[in-house]
Amino acid sequence: MLQTLPGASRGVAEVIIAETGGDMSRFRTAGHLASCAGVCPGHHESAGRRRSGRRRHSNRWLGPALGTAAMAASRTRDTTYLGARYHRLVPRLGKKKAVVALEHSILTAVWHMLTDDVTYRDLGGDYFTRRDPEQAIRRLARQADALGFTVRFDPIEAT
Repeated sequence: MLQTLPGASRGVAEVIIAETGGDMSRFRTAGHLASCAGVCPGHHESAGRRRSGRRRHSNRWLGPALGTAAMAASRTRDTTYLGARYHRLVPRLGKKKAVVALEHSILTAVWHMLTDDVTYRDLGGDYFTRRDPEQAIRRLARQADALGFTVRFDPIEAT
């Protein structure tokens, strides 16, 4: 069932099952599983000072397996949700932090898959555009303005 995840090969699925036990009742939420694996998002800021937000050292076998799955999923740019998520995060976070965010997304999906006993249902590479089309239009307009162009968007009439 875990091999339905983009980027998860048989070896990665075996490592995930071996290291988590396959029984998700040990973890109350997907966040608890991510914390146990050491891929929680870190943001340490207090009084205007930013401290290190590095991830914790993770399980010796689970961390590299998740990294492999995340790198493989990141190469599916326009076809899967995980690939679109990676390419959406890279400009803001950088490549390494985007991979860690993808590892967190993969573990969240694994927790839901094993808790609810379902296969992975991909949202699609165009999920973020479909979710909020007005935001996509605003982003395109800002990019055109930065290049010195004025644009007007008119909907296509159905024939």
